[in-house]
Amino acid sequence: MKTVPFSLYDAFSDVPYGGSQGAIVLDAIDIDGDARLQIAKELGLPAVCFVSAFDDKSVTVRFQSTEREYPMCGHGTICLMTHMIELGVFSWNGRDRIDVELDLPSAKAAVEIHKRDDGRAIVMLDINPPTFRSSPEDITTLASLLGITTNDYHQSLPIEIAAGDFVHLVVPVTDLSVMSAIKADFSGIAQYCRAHGIETVVCFCMQTEQSNHNVHVRDFCPAVGVPESAAAGTTNAALTSYLIRHGLVRPDAEGHIDIKAEQGIEINRPSSLRSIVTMKGEKIERLQIGGVASKVIEGVLQVPVQES
Repeated sequence: MKTVPFSLYDAFSDVPYGGSQGAIVLDAIDIDGDARLQIAKELGLPAVCFVSAFDDKSVTVRFQSTEREYPMCGHGTICLMTHMIELGVFSWNGRDRIDVELDLPSAKAAVEIHKRDDGRAIVMLDINPPTFRSSPEDITTLASLLGITTNDYHQSLPIEIAAGDFVHLVVPVTDLSVMSAIKADFSGIAQYCRAHGIETVVCFCMQTEQSNHNVHVRDFCPAVGVPESAAAGTTNAALTSYLIRHGLVRPDAEGHIDIKAEQGIEINRPSSLRSIVTMKGEKIERLQIGGVASKVIEGVLQVPVQES
């Protein structure tokens, strides 16, 4: 066993106890896969970030849930980069923006950290746009698992699968009353997802509770270890791409799109996520997802390590 630094943050929330929880474990180079899973299950959080190396330009990390390792984690990245700023690993040095590379086991991703007017860090992660395909044929069963009817689906928008770092089933519904009426059968949704090669079911409507937001989101992820996510960057990247694909948001004259999504309200963990998109004609040239994170806990963990 060894003692390692540990911190818990809430991503996509300006205050503690909102948003989506992400833990950061430093000095994790010799913590193997079994131990990472054991720690994630002990903590019971949507994501744990295991950091094996860092310098002033990059962070090497693995993201773990209670069920599996993630190839990418948006909210975990927001937590991680906020922690690096607060540790002083990344220093403003008179700048308002810091560029960092996220080094993952099978990919690298660009991260921009912007200094907000109040001094807090806004973390924006580059995410590759997903590809789309048709929904499973059985959307009646899906409605039943969500506790709604097929009449609650938005009739002029398709249910589609968006495949990127995760595979999302994007489900448009009519309005906020349907969103609040959803009573998810998590066990049934997990089985449905596994049967159809899906990892999360993201329901949305264009009606919002907050006037300065564009879209209202709920994301059901029992197939990957989270019954309902309070905030998910990869999910919102898929949803943003869907909104563009179906003309629900339009670029400005310079080809830019700026979207704010509200999520987590129904589970009392309100979240705000920002998507910034650069278009080249009809194609997404760059897609960034981000927000702020708030620290909740800091301390140490006792963790098992590999024997030499």
